[in-house]
Amino acid sequence: MINLSNIQVCFGEFEALKSINLEVENGEFFTLLGPSGCGKTTTLRTLTGFIKPTNGTIKVDDRDITHLEIEKRNIGMVFQSYALFPTMSVYENIAFGLRVKKMPNSEIKKKVDEIAAKVELEAHQLVKKVNELSGGQQQRVAIARALVTSPAIICLDEPLSNLDAKLRVQLRNELKDLQRKFGITTIYVTHDQEEALTLSDRIAVFNKGVIEQIGSPDEIYNKSATEFVCNFIGDINKLSTSFLNNIGVGIEPEKHCYIRLERLYVNNPKASEEAGYVSCKAVVENAEYYGMYIKYTLSSDGEKLKVIEKNSGIPMYNIGENVTVSFNPGNLMCY
Repeated sequence: MINLSNIQVCFGEFEALKSINLEVENGEFFTLLGPSGCGKTTTLRTLTGFIKPTNGTIKVDDRDITHLEIEKRNIGMVFQSYALFPTMSVYENIAFGLRVKKMPNSEIKKKVDEIAAKVELEAHQLVKKVNELSGGQQQRVAIARALVTSPAIICLDEPLSNLDAKLRVQLRNELKDLQRKFGITTIYVTHDQEEALTLSDRIAVFNKGVIEQIGSPDEIYNKSATEFVCNFIGDINKLSTSFLNNIGVGIEPEKHCYIRLERLYVNNPKASEEAGYVSCKAVVENAEYYGMYIKYTLSSDGEKLKVIEKNSGIPMYNIGENVTVSFNPGNLMCY
């Protein structure tokens, strides 16, 4: 288990991390999520030893590693840029950490061949220079290099951010499969909400050096603890209290209320008052076709409503068409 207790990091007078507390279970895929400059990478680099905390303690399986040297922490690291050696072969890149440990060549070869097979790097690729490989293959080399020394923990700092969208999705799935295969505790840093939701067992959402919420993807998305988390995770509608009061949902004027796009329904006969739903009339202002779903922008008495409808094959609503929008007030998130 990884335990960060009251971690504070200051750069001069700037407080980058403000009393960070979190626990990561063994074998967990744990993601640090947040916008640029929020403290997620600083937290990762503090765990790995690249940054010394101003205050607080870091423990791994009850062993205090707060001031331990980087190479003694038994933590593998995959950097955003991969940090591979361009003049070395793939084999030598993977073997680098083992050579630092002065292992015999025969043992190095055995370990490199084993890890290469597990990350699906073929024998002919091991003799190539890393700059001859694709972005996806380079990422596998970086992961293999991090795993070959059998670390207890692997840390990944935005490893997919330099790849195109299609390859990102493909490698995201491969990353999760690899993590399951190895059963290794993984700390993953990203600013991409979709990445975090699809990969993680749990997520810590960072904002300005503090953790706003820790929870499962479902908890983060459907039970956002703060207004920041609610806005940062996915697309959402902010509904004015006057609009809500006008359609029969009593809300205190100082409340900020939100609802997810997929929790609004257009012309849904099942969304009746008996089922606890409220409804309002609206006009279709825009429609975006995505194949699997359609995203509508509606207007109801000046209130803008974004709705996602699953593409069931029925004709799309036309711009200017009058519709009825319904939702269950229990799906509102109010702050």
